This record gives sequence, structure tokens and C-alpha cells, in this order.
Amino acid sequence: MPERELHADCSRCAALCCVAPAFAKSSDFAINKPAGTPCRNLGGDFRCTIHERLDASGFHGCVVFDCFGAGQRITQETFGGGDWHSKPEMLGLLPIVRQLHELMWLVSEALTLPEAQSVHGKLRDALARIDHLAAGSPAELRALDVDAQRRRVNPLLQRASDLARASIKGRPDHRGAQLIGRKMRGADLRGASFRGALLIGADLRDADLRRADFTGADLRGTDLRGADLTGVLFLTDSQRRAALT
Repeated sequence: MPERELHADCSRCAALCCVAPAFAKSSDFAINKPAGTPCRNLGGDFRCTIHERLDASGFHGCVVFDCFGAGQRITQETFGGGDWHSKPEMLGLLPIVRQLHELMWLVSEALTLPEAQSVHGKLRDALARIDHLAAGSPAELRALDVDAQRRRVNPLLQRASDLARASIKGRPDHRGAQLIGRKMRGADLRGASFRGALLIGADLRDADLRRADFTGADLRGTDLRGADLTGVLFLTDSQRRAALT
């Protein structure tokens, strides 16, 4: 399969993320916005009018958001161009294709792990299958059970992670843990699993996080300043932007 874009390219999208989701007024968003309604900061050229000052304007949620390339795929491929004014059905596809592209990003990351060579074949098959599903028609995408696809690929991702961390003895297991505000400054967390963990506001300054797995971890406000993130696993750009680094 050809190499797939798995990072947002806003220049090739019709600002789907500025219209499709609902915003709730909070520390992440300065306003309430219903789903399907354009953000008040969206310009007529489908560009954010406050892009350079989003954080200062109270829109940190926009700063950390990443569609993993789903926006431009829907705009350019699924609908062959145009925008949500003439093709409003594209808005409902964003959360679906975004989840598929996130899965593809995770699988692509697993394929970079030399220790996981034994499962690379299955990972490549999974990547091709998910990419094929993401190329479906609007009707096919709306009917897709994305959770079923996630359940199907998760064991492969877990196996790749286990293989990549196998040489690290005594690695901590914090899968799904409630670690909100936890103080772990300077801790030896090499090879730790933080899959699905809540690390909101946790203090991980100067921690040794080499080869730690952050799949799906909530890192909002997590303090990673000075932490060793060498070889960290499945840490997205969105997670990095949500944390303090």
C-alpha cells in the first residue's frame, strides 16, 4: 500500500474539526459550540482567524487536537473536494475516519519497532485492512463498527509493546490506572505501561520513561519536563501538546 498521510494538513481540509465537534465551555474551550455549527473563529476561507493565539484565547483544546490526516482524506478523497456547505454529510464522517487513522498511526509506529519483527507481517496486514476500510463510501463508513476494529488490532499492538519492552526487568504496569496528580518525579519508569492511564496533572519531571508505553493515556497537564522519553512507545503529538514539556 502507498504511504498514507497520518498527520493533519489543514491546507487540504475544509476545516471539518472547526465545525463537526461540539465544544463545552471549559479550560479547553472558551465557548460552548453545538456539533455541526462553525466555530465563531472560523473565517470564510476555512482558516482559523486566531490560530496564532489559540492558547491565549482559551482554545487549548484546538491546540492539542490532531485528526491524524482524516480531515484532508475526507475532503479530498472521500468527497473529491468541496466543503461542508455543499456536502454537509462529510462532517459526520470525521470522528469515524479519525479513529481509523489513529489506529493506522499506532500500527505504523509498531512497525518501526525492531523487537516486534515477529509480528510485522500481521501488523502490515492490519494496516492495509484499516486503510481499505477508511477508503469506503460514506454509507460504508457510517455503518462501520470502529470499536470492533480497535478490539481486533489492540492485541497486536499490545504484543508489539510487550516485545519492545521485554528486556527491561521489573517494568511497572499502570495500565488503566488512575494516576491523576500522582507525584512520580525522578522515578525509574523504564518500560512502564501507561496504556489507557489517567495521568492528568501528574508530576513526571525528570522521570526515566525510556521505552514506556503511552497508548491512549490522558496526559492533560502532565509535567514531563526533564523526563527521558528516549524510545517512548505510542506517544502521539497530541499527547505531547497536552502535557508540559
